[in-house]
Amino acid sequence: QVQLVESGGGMVPPGGSLGLSCKVTGSAFNTYTLAWFRQAPGKEREFVAVVAGSGRSDRYVADSVKGRFTMSRDNRKNTVDLQMNSLRADDTAVYYCAAGRRVISSSQRRPSAYDYWGPGTQVTVSS
Repeated sequence: QVQLVESGGGMVPPGGSLGLSCKVTGSAFNTYTLAWFRQAPGKEREFVAVVAGSGRSDRYVADSVKGRFTMSRDNRKNTVDLQMNSLRADDTAVYYCAAGRRVISSSQRRPSAYDYWGPGTQVTVSS
C-alpha cells in the first residue's frame, strides 16, 4: 500500500521562502510519477510541479510558479520536495503531493491521472 504524507507547511510573509517535503511509503518508489498540486478555497485543484519516474526526463513546473518553485525527488529516501521562493499571497493554498503508476506525459497536469494522494499541508502567505 502506498501512502504519502506532506510536511513543512506554515505561514510566511510575502517574498519569503518555504520548503515542503513528502514522504512516500511503499514499494517501487522510483517508478512513480510524482507531482505537487494546490487548492485554494473555492478553486479547483491546480497543478504545480511534476517529476516523472522510471528514468524519464519529464520535469517541469506550472507557469505561475516558474522561476520561484523547484521540485526534486530522492529515490533513496523516498521523498519528494518542493522549494518555494518569492512567495506571493496568491500562492496561499493547501498543497498536496501525488503519485501515479502510469502517468503519460500529456496527463501529468491532471489530478485524475494520479493514484495516491497525501492529506495536504496548508501554506499561507500573509503579512
